[in-house]
Amino acid sequence: MSSRRTRRLTQALAITSAAAIAVTLSSSSALAGGSTAGKAKGPAAKPRTTQIQLLSFNDFHGNLEAPAGSGGRLTTGYVETQNPTTGVFSATATTVDAGGVEYLATHLKDARVGHKDTLTVAAGDLIGASPLLSAAFHDEPTVEAMNSLGLDVTSVGNHEFDEGYKELQRIAKGGCIDDGPDGANNQNSCAAHTFTGAKYPILAANVRYTGTLKRILPPYWIKTFKDGAKVAFIGMTLKDTPSIVTKSGIAGLTFDDEATTANLLVPVLRKKGVKAIVVLVHQGGTPAVTTYTAEHGTYNVAPPFDATCSTDTKNGVKGAQLTGDSPILDISRRLDPQIDMVISGHTHQPYICTQDDPNGQPRLITSASSFGRLFTETNLTYDLKKGDIQRASVQGTNVVVTRDVAKDPAQTSLINTYNTLVQPIASKVIGQVAGGATLPKTGADDETSLGRLIADAQKNDATLPPGGATPQIAFMNPGGIRADLIPAANGDVTFGAAFTVQPFNNYVVAMTMTGQQIYDLLEQQWSGANASAVKILQVSEGFTYSYSASAPAGSKVVPGSVALNGTAIDKAASYRVAANSFLSDGGDNFPSFAAATGKYFGGLDIDAFANYLTAHSPYTPIDTDRITRLP
Repeated sequence: MSSRRTRRLTQALAITSAAAIAVTLSSSSALAGGSTAGKAKGPAAKPRTTQIQLLSFNDFHGNLEAPAGSGGRLTTGYVETQNPTTGVFSATATTVDAGGVEYLATHLKDARVGHKDTLTVAAGDLIGASPLLSAAFHDEPTVEAMNSLGLDVTSVGNHEFDEGYKELQRIAKGGCIDDGPDGANNQNSCAAHTFTGAKYPILAANVRYTGTLKRILPPYWIKTFKDGAKVAFIGMTLKDTPSIVTKSGIAGLTFDDEATTANLLVPVLRKKGVKAIVVLVHQGGTPAVTTYTAEHGTYNVAPPFDATCSTDTKNGVKGAQLTGDSPILDISRRLDPQIDMVISGHTHQPYICTQDDPNGQPRLITSASSFGRLFTETNLTYDLKKGDIQRASVQGTNVVVTRDVAKDPAQTSLINTYNTLVQPIASKVIGQVAGGATLPKTGADDETSLGRLIADAQKNDATLPPGGATPQIAFMNPGGIRADLIPAANGDVTFGAAFTVQPFNNYVVAMTMTGQQIYDLLEQQWSGANASAVKILQVSEGFTYSYSASAPAGSKVVPGSVALNGTAIDKAASYRVAANSFLSDGGDNFPSFAAATGKYFGGLDIDAFANYLTAHSPYTPIDTDRITRLP
C-alpha cells in the first residue's frame, strides 16, 4: 500500500472527524478528477483542459519541531460527556496532535503524488515570533526548511518585518550578518554555513518605498506549466501592518490597501497573457461559534479544523460562517472578478469558505490554521483554450499534518544541526521559580502571574535609566506573551524556556507620559480598534486602578482609582513609563504610547526578563491583584 493511502487510512481510523471536507464552488457537477479533454479529432488532438493542484499553508512562525501543548493540537470534532458529580452534559472537543516540519514535508510529498502540475504556496508569517531553534539564527533555519520542502512562492506577513524590512530583503537574497564570534543578542547568522536565501519568491505587492511606486520585493510571480497553463500569484501583507510591528523597522515604507493593490495588478497580468490569478494575502477571518447537536442537547462550540462556510451538518457539528467583521471578507468582496481564489492567513484559523465576487460568481477563500498543523489542498481545472481557471471546478480541503507518517530525513538533519548549535544558548539556566510552578500567560482574571513578572522586569530593566530617570510604571501587551513559562521539575528556568515566552526581540523603551495620557491609555484597552478584541495590559508593581465592566467604552476607568504606590495619578503631572518597542510605537492600537515623549531605548526585552529572574531567584509568583474589575 502506498504511503499516501496509508496516511489517509490512518487518519480515517484515528480521527473522529478528520476526513477533510471538500467545498465545491458550484452546486452543479464539478470537474474533480483527472484531465478532461475535448473530443479528439485525431491522434494529434490536444486536451482542452488540465488539472492543477495547489498546496498551501500560512503562519508557520518557524515551528520546525513539532509544537507542544495546545499549539500542537487541532480540534477534530466533539463528543457529549456527562459530569459524574452534577449529571450535567456538555460538549468535549476531540483533538489530534499535529505539526512539525518533518511531518509537513512528508505530507506534502505524499499529496503531490499523481499530480503533474502542482505548486506549494504560502500566505505569510513563515518567520518571526519563532521558537528559539529558528530565531537564534535570524530564522535562517526556517527558510532553509522551506527551500527543502519545495515551497514555490509566499506572500510577506507582518512578522517578516520583526527585524526590519532590510533584514527581510536579506532573507530573500541571502548573505550573512556579522553577529561577532559568539553571536550578538543570542543570535548568530550563518552559524552552520553561508546563508543563501530563499529559493522561492517572497511577494510584497502592497509595500513600497514612501513617495515612490517602487516595491521592496516583487509584487507577483507567474508560473508557466509545460502544457502552457499560466497562473499568477499576487502576494501581500495586511495594510494595517504598521500598527502591529516596530516602526523603526518599516520607516520610509507605505502599506497600501490590499484589494486596491491586487486590482491594479490585474490589467498588468492580463497584458502578460495571464488570466488565472490567485491572491496570497496575510489577512484573514474568524469562524463564528457554531453548534454541536448530540443526544442530550445542542451546544455552542468552536468549529473544528475542517470547518466550512456551509449549512451542512457533519457528525453533529453545523458548518460555521466567518464572522461579519472578518477583514478578509471586505478584501475579497472588493477584488476584481478576474481573481479566482484567495489564500489567506494572519488569524491562525482553519476554514474553507466561498464568497461571491463582484460578478456574483463564487470564489474560494482558504486558511490553514498555523504552525504547520494543516495544509490546504486545492484542485482546479484550467481551460487551456481560454487560458483561465474554470471557477466551478475549484475544490479546497484542509488536511491535518498528522505525526503518524515517516519523518522527512532532510528536515530531521536540518533540525539536528541547529539543535546542536543552539544548545549553549537554550540550555543556560537563568533562574528558578519557587516550587517549579508554571506561570500561565492567560487565566480567568485580567492579570496573570507571568504578566506581572514581565511588567516588573521591564520596570526594573537596568539598561533604561538615562540620567537617573528610572521608570515608575511598566505596561506589557498580552499578545506579546506567546506561551506559558514552564520551569524544569526542579524549578530551573532556561533561556530557551524564557525565549518561548518572549520571542520578538523587542527593545525595552522608557518614555514620559502625562497622567492624562495614562488615563487615555487605559481606556484604549476597550475602545477604538480594541473594542472588538479587548487587550488588558499587564502592569507593574505599585500601579493600580479599578474599572467598571458594565460602563460604556471610553469611561470604564473609575475616576481617581489610578494610583502609583497608593497615591492617585495626577493628570497634569508627568511619569516615566516603560514598555516594549512595539508598544512604544503605538502598537496593538494604543496611540497614547506613540504620543509619549523623551523616549530612550534600552536593551532587549528577553534580556530584561532573564536578568530580573536571575536577580530574584527563586522567584515566587505574585497573585495580588493590581487591576480591580467592578460590575
